[in-house]
Amino acid sequence: MAWDWQVFCKETTTGEVIAGCFGKGGDQTYLNWILSAWGWTLTVALCALVVALVAGLVIGTLRTLQDSPWLVRLANVWVELFRNIPLLVQVFLWYFVLPAIFPVMKDTPSVLLVILALGFFTSARVAEQVRSGIQALPRGQRYAGMALGFSTTQTYRYVLLPMALRIVIPPLTSESMNIVKNSSVAFAVSVAELTFFARQSGEETSQPVQMYLAVTLLYAVSAFAINRIMAWVEKRSRVPGFVAAGGMGEGH
Repeated sequence: MAWDWQVFCKETTTGEVIAGCFGKGGDQTYLNWILSAWGWTLTVALCALVVALVAGLVIGTLRTLQDSPWLVRLANVWVELFRNIPLLVQVFLWYFVLPAIFPVMKDTPSVLLVILALGFFTSARVAEQVRSGIQALPRGQRYAGMALGFSTTQTYRYVLLPMALRIVIPPLTSESMNIVKNSSVAFAVSVAELTFFARQSGEETSQPVQMYLAVTLLYAVSAFAINRIMAWVEKRSRVPGFVAAGGMGEGH
């Protein structure tokens, strides 16, 4: 097998090698293309992560409301629905089925539909982690908020959620890394992200090994960067005196 790493310096339409590997004007090399695809991968992943964190925080909190069983049931339905349907199927539902039911969605960009599908899929997992984090806190914290005259909303806002979010950072790190990898499903609806690039460029150049190796490296770099960022966030937000033991421990 011939290993032609110079393939990234070739122009995508003519196949001519371009000095410097970056196209000029209307020219585009495979290096330009893979960097653009990497940008789309990160865009999809980061936007979906924002959707997942917001929806997951709300749903996870609702699952712990002891005085509102109907809200708990609705939140449980959300989690079970999005957690038990394969991600690729959800992407196809958003792309093919929902626009057929709601014609107003027909002009929605495919990248937005993928972001929503991936975000809601991940939100079910984030919700479970938020619920576990809240329920792992000592009951005395909830009672302390009530004793201070806080409403339920204020107790969650000022007492429970600040602690719970700190102690669920490690599992959220895994979800943040997974969402980058799961963004590869976007290729199924022709979003020009890394997996789409690897498939198309591999066929065009007859050099799939180099293309997939390069894409694999960029996925690994992305996941490692997220891991380091989340590790820094965890270190900066760690609660002094709070020790995790068998899950979560009480503060001193």
